[in-house]
Amino acid sequence: MKNNRRTFIKLAGIAAAGLAVAPKAMASSGGHSPVKVNPEAVHAKQWAMVIDTTKVHTEEAIAELSKVCHAIHNVPSIEGKREVKWLWSDEYGHTFPEQENPHLAEEVHHRTYMLLCNHCENPPCVRVCPTKATYKRPDGIVAMDYHRCIGCRYCMAGCPYGSRSFNWGEPRKNLDLSKLNPEFPTRMRGVVEKCNFCVERLAVGKMPACVEASKGAIVFGDLYDPDSEVRKVLREKFTIRRKPSAGTEPCVYYVI
Repeated sequence: MKNNRRTFIKLAGIAAAGLAVAPKAMASSGGHSPVKVNPEAVHAKQWAMVIDTTKVHTEEAIAELSKVCHAIHNVPSIEGKREVKWLWSDEYGHTFPEQENPHLAEEVHHRTYMLLCNHCENPPCVRVCPTKATYKRPDGIVAMDYHRCIGCRYCMAGCPYGSRSFNWGEPRKNLDLSKLNPEFPTRMRGVVEKCNFCVERLAVGKMPACVEASKGAIVFGDLYDPDSEVRKVLREKFTIRRKPSAGTEPCVYYVI
């Protein structure tokens, strides 16, 4: 009995000491586990994208960019209402419904436009997410934590751009498992997913996949850096954004 009591007291003392040390250890690491940052990573205060629709404006060209994006991010191939998409195309009227112009040049009106998540500066999807599965990173990218997502789809209702997709079924059943990208996780049934501006590529010094594949038709950079390539294009070219009246301040611009 005495031995059991001594053992209990000893273990309790060790546990108490551990609890006393743990907060100091957490404080020294900023509350997180130490993370090694790749020295080649690229950074920005607010990442933004400019799409030149005079250079990429056909359904075939955008489909090629979508193919690259979806392959890298293991996006399941599903047709119909349960489609999962990160990058897709649409016509002018659906892309810019608030900016229809009866005297618009016919060529502009009949272009096909590339669509993706706008990574808004004021993202409504972040505000309505009850679990913080959708959050805004310090560099402005609207990211997702798939493990926190409970599938409520509030973010889909809050997004005015239709940029999110819901996994109604098991995504891996609609993937060619022999061609999976092992460097990017597959998702699970019952979660929302979308474009992430290729954060995993930025972390190792690469540009987003669609930017590289576009051969100059898409420019990517820091919106808050006046010397960035994005700001240079915005100064020199006339651009518009999707649904400006929504007040979301989208960070994807279109050269018309």
